Amino acid sequence: MSDKKFRIGFFIFPGMTQLDFTGPAEVLGMMPDAEVVVVAKTMDSVRASNKLAFVPDRTIDDEDIYDMICVAGGVSCTDVMTDTKTLNWLRRQAETAQYITSVCTGSLILAAAGLLEGRRAGCHWAWIDHLEKFGATPVRERVVTDGNRITAGGVTAGIDFGFRIVEQRLGRDVAETLLLGIEYDPAPLSGGIPETARPEIVKRIRDATTPETRAKRAEVIGKAAFAYETVNGA
Repeated sequence: MSDKKFRIGFFIFPGMTQLDFTGPAEVLGMMPDAEVVVVAKTMDSVRASNKLAFVPDRTIDDEDIYDMICVAGGVSCTDVMTDTKTLNWLRRQAETAQYITSVCTGSLILAAAGLLEGRRAGCHWAWIDHLEKFGATPVRERVVTDGNRITAGGVTAGIDFGFRIVEQRLGRDVAETLLLGIEYDPAPLSGGIPETARPEIVKRIRDATTPETRAKRAEVIGKAAFAYETVNGA
């Protein structure tokens, strides 16, 4: 076996959803040739929305090249969607990376960088419709593959996405071995997606976000979409 490492750059940012990052990192890091690198805008510790903090290994200023890029999501994804420096870094990585991937609303960050134009893509169910503003086709599936773009749905789908990559690279036997190793055999209560959840539960989730917050979110995404259209001549 070659000694060359398969370098995976996980891009994280303040306010991200922790499991968007740690779920696939746990799975992908078990590949025998994997080198997991935590990338952020600066070397400052990054605090997720649940207050857990992570220390980056590298920054987007470093001249590192990765075989795979994975962008976490979270409500604060809107801060990243208008950050030119980060979007330019993602565009540079996309020129050579074997896989360009995301979990949850991380796909909106990829979309804002122009990396999902004309492609099918997934996202968290409450945000997925915004993908159309960046020329992507929203798909309500747990893991969506379009070429070398792989976008996982909300939060826990990042674990499924990780196993999809393992199976593609190393085969089903390895994927199932790792699957058993971490005893990943979810059997949750029904209703984990809006299509199967009780209407009153969906309403409770939607009502948890105030109209003011939804309006602010739409405003920021609209600015990112305008910048995307300006750059891409849409």
